[in-house]
Order: sequence, then structure tokens, then C-alpha cells
Amino acid sequence: MTKGELSEIFTKFGEETRAWAISNAIVRARSIKPIETTTDLAKIVLAIGGKSKKVFQALRIAVNDELNSILEALPKALGLLKENGRLCVISFHSLEDRIVKKKFLEFEEKGMGRIITKKPIIPTEDEIEGNKRARSAKLRIFSAKGGSALG
Repeated sequence: MTKGELSEIFTKFGEETRAWAISNAIVRARSIKPIETTTDLAKIVLAIGGKSKKVFQALRIAVNDELNSILEALPKALGLLKENGRLCVISFHSLEDRIVKKKFLEFEEKGMGRIITKKPIIPTEDEIEGNKRARSAKLRIFSAKGGSALG
């Protein structure tokens, strides 16, 4: 991948403010020797003050095409529900949550049902204390009008 492609991935999917510097460092390091392990990549990112978690997350989202998967899955899932069936989605990343929020609003505007959770349900402090990964979780719920509403 080029410096520009890497930078775009880190900016778009990792919301990394140092995307250009990280991309530059990766390209520079690759010109010296191949990056063969995740540790190699993490060291490059940390050396310039970036956050390796965001970089790995961005790469995972890009490689797995996760955001498009969500965009495709939501209408299909809604179409499988009976009237008043509930579509419950837990997101763990702000980009995912934004997509779910927009799709639910779109579904509601099209008369396909109604949003149950105007604001997402987030974990309590006790939940987070018991499970640190729950920290970024957001639950949104949509009630379907019925399969016929999908036309």
C-alpha cells in the first residue's frame, strides 16, 4: 500500500490524528526491511507517538470491510423480522455506531418501524469494571413495522 492509502485507512477507520506521520514511518521502515510481525508495526507506530490500537483497528476494519458489512446486514436483518420484532445492535466503535444510527433514522423515515432507543444504551460503571471491553459498547434498538414495509 502507498503512503496515501495507509493514511486514508488510518484517518477514516482509526480516526488517528497522526495518520500521515504513521504512514510515512511505515513506508520508511518498509524501505529498510519488511514489517513481518505485529510487534514490528506497533514499535513503528509508538516511536512517532501514534496509538497502535487505533492503527490495528483501522487495518482490521479495512481488511474485513466491516463498515460495508454493517450497511448490508442491517436492511437484511430488518427484513427478516415479524411486525414489532426488535433489531438490537451493539456497536463497539464510533464509526459503527454512526452507521447504525443513520440507518435506523432512515428506516424510521421510510415508515419501516420506529427507533426504540433515541439515545444508545451504554454500560454502567459496574459493567465496565467487570468487563473493560464493554467501555465503548452502545446498544441501539429498532422495532420493525413488518416484512411488508420493506417492499
